[in-house]
Amino acid sequence: MTARASLPLAHILLALLVVGIWGTNFVVIRVGLDHWPPFLFGALRFTLAALPLAFLVPRPRVPWRVLAAYGLLIGSGQFALLLFAMQGHISPGLASLVLQCQVFFTIGLALAISGERVRLYQIGALLLAASGIAVIARHTDGATTPLGLFLCVLGAFCWACGNIVAKQARIANLLYFVVWSSLFSAPPLFALALLFEGPRIVGSSIATAGLGDWGALLWQTVGNTLFGYSAWGWLLSRHPAALVTPMALLVPVFGMGASTLLLGEPLQSWKLAAAALVMGGLVIGLLLPRFVPARA
Repeated sequence: MTARASLPLAHILLALLVVGIWGTNFVVIRVGLDHWPPFLFGALRFTLAALPLAFLVPRPRVPWRVLAAYGLLIGSGQFALLLFAMQGHISPGLASLVLQCQVFFTIGLALAISGERVRLYQIGALLLAASGIAVIARHTDGATTPLGLFLCVLGAFCWACGNIVAKQARIANLLYFVVWSSLFSAPPLFALALLFEGPRIVGSSIATAGLGDWGALLWQTVGNTLFGYSAWGWLLSRHPAALVTPMALLVPVFGMGASTLLLGEPLQSWKLAAAALVMGGLVIGLLLPRFVPARA
């Protein structure tokens, strides 16, 4: 990895492209759910992410149990909960914001595993972000329900657990890891689709899907997953994580902006206040450690 004080302009633009894709992807999910039932949508996404690339790229040098754990946590955990929540239980913009709670869950789990003491600024960051979630909970309505909010928070926790699995495995190539772990994401989602959505709906959804429906699905696979993770992994391999990862703070900015512009999601003052609180907590939690020296 080449240590740099700042990112070159071309790399900044690439990072912005990735987070823009990840943020606007919540709108694509919302549009895709107009046709695809949520569990089938997720199952097909991870199937296309795994096949045929699993036959073309080498398996990461990690135990099978690591691939299975990550695949189950991200596919059957994070995305199953997110897709179910976004089918009428939470708006795309708020989903993109609430899901970023994974940062605090990841930090908390990492501290618990390492035995490091929680620092005062981390508590303050968590309380600030939690107050933003409380604002959202107080304004649940027809577009966002308590169930949708709970499912997104639970999905964020699953994402954080997946982050810890990947971190401890010391993944060398993030794209290869995502491709092979997707083999474990798809089967449980197909089982959930058959159990809760039924064989008839599964079959008719596939048979009647139009170009736009397949396009939304392919965007999940090619744009959001394969390109997004490969480009992000490429950036992380060339720069310190402290320079790259803060760019992910822009995901909910793109998510809320795209949902407002493309879907007409109202951007009331309480949403802006909630976003400011959550984003403020994220900024403190992610950026302050760069300026506060670590203590033994």
